[in-house]
Amino acid sequence: MNEKKGVYKVSDLSLAKAGKLRIEWAESRMPVLMALREKYRKSKPLKGFKIAGCLHVTKETAVLVKTFVEAGAEVSWSGCNPLSTQDDVAAALAADGVSIFAWHGMNVEEFYWCIEETLRFKPNLTLDDGADLIFTIHNKHQELVPNVIGGTEETTTGVHRLRSMANAGALKYPVIAVNDAETKWDFDNVYGTGQSTLDGILRATSVLFAGKNVVVAGFGHCGRGVSLRAKGLGANVIVTEVSPTTALKATLEGFRVMTMNEAAAVGDIFVTATGVKDIIVERHFKSMKDGAIVCNTGHYDCEVNVHDLEKLKKTVREVRANNEEYLLKNGRRIYLLAKGRLVNLAAAEGHPSEVMDMSFANQFMSQLRLAELSKKKKRLENKVYDISKEQDHEIATVKLSTMGINIDKLTAEQSKYLNDYSSGT
Repeated sequence: MNEKKGVYKVSDLSLAKAGKLRIEWAESRMPVLMALREKYRKSKPLKGFKIAGCLHVTKETAVLVKTFVEAGAEVSWSGCNPLSTQDDVAAALAADGVSIFAWHGMNVEEFYWCIEETLRFKPNLTLDDGADLIFTIHNKHQELVPNVIGGTEETTTGVHRLRSMANAGALKYPVIAVNDAETKWDFDNVYGTGQSTLDGILRATSVLFAGKNVVVAGFGHCGRGVSLRAKGLGANVIVTEVSPTTALKATLEGFRVMTMNEAAAVGDIFVTATGVKDIIVERHFKSMKDGAIVCNTGHYDCEVNVHDLEKLKKTVREVRANNEEYLLKNGRRIYLLAKGRLVNLAAAEGHPSEVMDMSFANQFMSQLRLAELSKKKKRLENKVYDISKEQDHEIATVKLSTMGINIDKLTAEQSKYLNDYSSGT
């Protein structure tokens, strides 16, 4: 493993050329972020700011990192999952002088070592996907807190945990919930997760979806996206839920809804997308058909209880990349994909660039907002904040324009009518 202490640690720097080509491809598909890069290239509003990031090292992330650098920021980066780093992209960033600590297949100890390395340059802004960086600062490096202006969070699970911290009074600096932007979770989470999850399953298995019973645990934005894409490929989709209103939505969308106890016996492919631990456990594995395929697309690897599966196994072997065959003591075979980690990034390339364009534009503008407040000697309270509707609309407007799409505008009379409470029938 190539290493230059204090600058980078990646798997193989010779992969940089291939990584640069992938980054260039992503740049050609991310016009909103590229427009922001061009807008702030000369003024460099992030000059003097140090951003520590902990987010999947993909070609799309590289476009974001390079945009931060073009806007004047110093950046130090690590991956937010042991299996999601694209080694050629990490090499390309390292070759360009970015301080990066990430490689595919790291263990848990190495994962946290990488986060620790990103903190060596004492950041004043943080960027998270899953909040592991923020938790590390709060739990192990509170001496860094006074220097931190604020942070941003990319994913649902991280936002939930940070809101819990804020409600308990434990959050030491403000965080902007990028995940909760309409131009993030209604696009990235639905269309990005839906497509990339099926992409990961297909790369790991090459199975036919048509006619299969696909069980999707959770019908939030991510689960809905997976369900829609599986349905589009001809699968019979079954949804499991704990929320009665969400289960009702899934039913009226045309999906079958049942408990996991019921679904375990009839499913061919299982996808967890809940953000909650122990969605598939020992009793479910025991009920599954011979040949059932199990995977997770949630951020953490606790939704599929792999420990329970290990207890039931007779043998295990890797039959394809990111595909392990567990032969159970009952004679049935269960195929676990990506070791129960997020299959869309571990077995595929993550979300398409086109949807990450909007998510990462939100990240850039939110970091810029925190920096601008700091320049004005202002600071948000130690809470979790939503982005503004104005920012959502600005990003959506730019995205539409890059797609060559025009929309109508309200006339002055229409705007007046909408706000006129005295108007009757």
